[in-house]
Amino acid sequence: MSEQNKNNLKISFGELGQSEAWLDDESEGQLMLDVYQDQKNIYVCSTMAGVDPAELEVSLNNDMLTIRGKRSREEVNEAVDYFYQECYWGNFSRSIILPVEVKPDKISAVLKDGILTVTLPKAERRQNISIKVNS
Repeated sequence: MSEQNKNNLKISFGELGQSEAWLDDESEGQLMLDVYQDQKNIYVCSTMAGVDPAELEVSLNNDMLTIRGKRSREEVNEAVDYFYQECYWGNFSRSIILPVEVKPDKISAVLKDGILTVTLPKAERRQNISIKVNS
């Protein structure tokens, strides 16, 4: 993990880490996510085929998780006549509001076999405490 504090977390696989760098070329595509939970964690998964880990950034700001990246095409041949062109190339991002509080110092992100998995350990639930009002 690169930068951490109580309310902000940034996991950078590469050197980018600057928000402005993501907006240089063109508009961003939206990333598709699977978000699920078990008793201890929230999991956020997404396919990242063709994404260089150096072009990937995962950040947490309060309760908002953001995943940004860039999928680069090795070679662009302008003379090619496509039958279908459905693959997205370029910048992408997705931000979601987390449904529960998480422990920022325990978050992990793993990119394996083209799948990014972010594991967010749930924080202890706060108890409701009744407070007596004195007059």
